[in-house]
Amino acid sequence: MTDYVTVAQIQEVPSGQTRQVEVDGKSVLLVNLDGDYFAIDATCTHRGGPLAEGEINGEVVTCPWHRGGFNVRTGEAVALPTTTPVGTYPVRVTGSALEIDTTWANRRTVDRRQG
Repeated sequence: MTDYVTVAQIQEVPSGQTRQVEVDGKSVLLVNLDGDYFAIDATCTHRGGPLAEGEINGEVVTCPWHRGGFNVRTGEAVALPTTTPVGTYPVRVTGSALEIDTTWANRRTVDRRQG
């Protein structure tokens, strides 16, 4: 079962930009990549840096503290010193509303055992 909640309007997250939102006391980072929207944990897994203050370069958000990077589509850690992925969340657009699934059981993480 899913439970989507509106967290922002599409005009609040311009292409190539991010917006941090709070959902049920959890910080989530919304990302707009050319009209495709993604949601990831807003806190770096390395030292807890604020990803909302980081830069977006292609599909990667970079933590401002130590430059670790995460793929916003998958949550995968793609730049050292980060090695642990961030969680990702389902996003849907309903009209002009951005909604994320707040059923945290549906949170997706990268399987680090692959390989």
